[in-house]
Amino acid sequence: MFFVFRISRKRLMVVGLLALALLAGVVSGPLVRTTAGAARLIPVYSIDTKEKVVALTFDISWGTLVPEPVLDVLREKEVTSTFFLSGPWVERNQEIALKIKEDGHEIASHGYRHVNLSGLSAAEIQTELLKASRAIEDVLGVKPWLLRTPNGDYNNKVVEAAESLGYTVIQWDTDSLDWTKPGVKAIVDRVLKKVHPGDIILFHASDSATDTPEALPLVIDALRKEGYRFVTVSELLQLDPQKRWENMPGPPKRQGT
Repeated sequence: MFFVFRISRKRLMVVGLLALALLAGVVSGPLVRTTAGAARLIPVYSIDTKEKVVALTFDISWGTLVPEPVLDVLREKEVTSTFFLSGPWVERNQEIALKIKEDGHEIASHGYRHVNLSGLSAAEIQTELLKASRAIEDVLGVKPWLLRTPNGDYNNKVVEAAESLGYTVIQWDTDSLDWTKPGVKAIVDRVLKKVHPGDIILFHASDSATDTPEALPLVIDALRKEGYRFVTVSELLQLDPQKRWENMPGPPKRQGT
């Protein structure tokens, strides 16, 4: 696991020692960042690259009105994205979920119940993720290996429980805040202001994000004009210059190929 972050000079020595410990095998598991003296496991927020490439991602937990218009835009613009789907939504909306897969988008997990996993025990977290995985597999025939936790909530316990099941936990660097319904212009302006090479951009295709279908083509066109190209999260991880994705639990390739 890896994460792009900035670090102060005061912590540089600590991080250097931690890196040595990793190389020596003293510390195992994903990359860690030291905050206030405590080791914290960090999901993937972006990759460190100068190449103008980004991953558009969409969370879906409920509703049927927004997903298909979003799919229509992506199909028209010839963009392949990563969809983080909740287990119950897939069970209730199998036809739409199958359209997402058939359009070639990457299928990932958004958990089962939309609750903060950090408030659960490790065993309960595993149960939630396994239920979601079974629901997605039963309907789509795809075993997800990328996970975005409900509400983006996590702590060490959540990351460790997810990794024990073969998941790589994915966050985002740019949040469109589309679910707050700020208006199309606000969504577009926010994304274009915050985007950077190697970015993971968060959108929603739940029915709370009614502005997304109208904002999405404007974002895609503007980013293309700036020279960006669009990939799935798995494809983005493969572009990591240090090839750290090779040690991730799941296969770094587009599912269904």
